[in-house]
Amino acid sequence: MIVLVMACLSACSTAYYNSMEKFGVYKRDILVDRVEEARDAQEDTKEQFNSALEQFGSVVNYDGGSLEKIYKRLQSEYDDSVAAAEDLNERIDDIEKVAEDLFEEWQAELNDYSNAQMRRDSAEQLRQTRHECNQLIRAMRRAEDKIPPVLAVFQDQVLYLKHNLNARAISALQDEYISIKTDVAALVAEMERSIDEANVFIEAMQDAS
Repeated sequence: MIVLVMACLSACSTAYYNSMEKFGVYKRDILVDRVEEARDAQEDTKEQFNSALEQFGSVVNYDGGSLEKIYKRLQSEYDDSVAAAEDLNERIDDIEKVAEDLFEEWQAELNDYSNAQMRRDSAEQLRQTRHECNQLIRAMRRAEDKIPPVLAVFQDQVLYLKHNLNARAISALQDEYISIKTDVAALVAEMERSIDEANVFIEAMQDAS
């Protein structure tokens, strides 16, 4: 069953690449597009987690009002954060898939060269591009790895507030806020480093085209 699914996915990918090539869009171009999409998803994720942190901060400064409404706002921010994280994960997966297909094709086509110097130059360019792409993916995964612990804390706070709609729950959130703020700051910093690397990679790929 797994083999059949993989074969279907491979066939779909091949059909997609062939279709895009008819319009002059090749795997290299698709890879750049995927990196741009993942970079933008990182920007969205960064903004969403900052928004969630801001909402938690408003709870810390609670000075009256409906706790039920506060809970619903926090739950909404948590749900949006989960959605942003899932979208980012898919975007990075897309980069890995296209990169794997691109480098596999590139490696195979080295054998088509009759000029030895051109073959060596292309092989070196392949090695460098693969290295830079792998480095970028690692940076994106490092940033992504900081998301689950933050989400776990967010979820704990949302659930605690849901089950204890009272001043004691607000007090518990206040005690955790500094820790949450520190974790989100570390996540955002890692995201920004990864976004910078994505921009460098995109520029290098465009300059080489």
